[in-house]
Amino acid sequence: MAEKIRVMLSEEEVDAKIKEIGEQISKDYAGRQVHLVCVLKGGSFFMCELAKRITVPVSLDFMSVSSYGSETKSSGVVKIVKDLDEPLKGKDVIVIEDIVDSGRTLSYLMEMLKDRGPASLRLCTLLDKPDRRVVDVHVDYTGFQIPDEFVVGYGLDYDQKYRNLPYIGVVELGE
Repeated sequence: MAEKIRVMLSEEEVDAKIKEIGEQISKDYAGRQVHLVCVLKGGSFFMCELAKRITVPVSLDFMSVSSYGSETKSSGVVKIVKDLDEPLKGKDVIVIEDIVDSGRTLSYLMEMLKDRGPASLRLCTLLDKPDRRVVDVHVDYTGFQIPDEFVVGYGLDYDQKYRNLPYIGVVELGE
């Protein structure tokens, strides 16, 4: 089966939106340090670009949570593949995600992280697909709301391909 990628959001559009989110986070956390928790692998591209645009002190950590495998739809089974290296107690934490889809993974993750005692806990996503939501998740910083299409690029993948595209594209499966 061959895939074709159609551009949904250009590199310029994505870059401008990340700059805007970075400015908002910098205002919201003025005078404080923010601890970014990247959800791997997809969130890494977004987090690196976002961190460069935040003007308050930033620290970083990474975790890997899986609910997809090699499918295009969430399996609903959440598995922590790599946990954080540092404790969250007393930190102002922003979880950085590439996309919020069904909400299952993020709902589970946010509850788990809240139990670790951060001073504050917020969620930031590059992409939000509200039409796919089955579990309510509050997103504090959203780049783009998108329709229910399977997207790749800027860290998002289809079976580990297309993460390195500098734009957000839609996967169109052909014969």
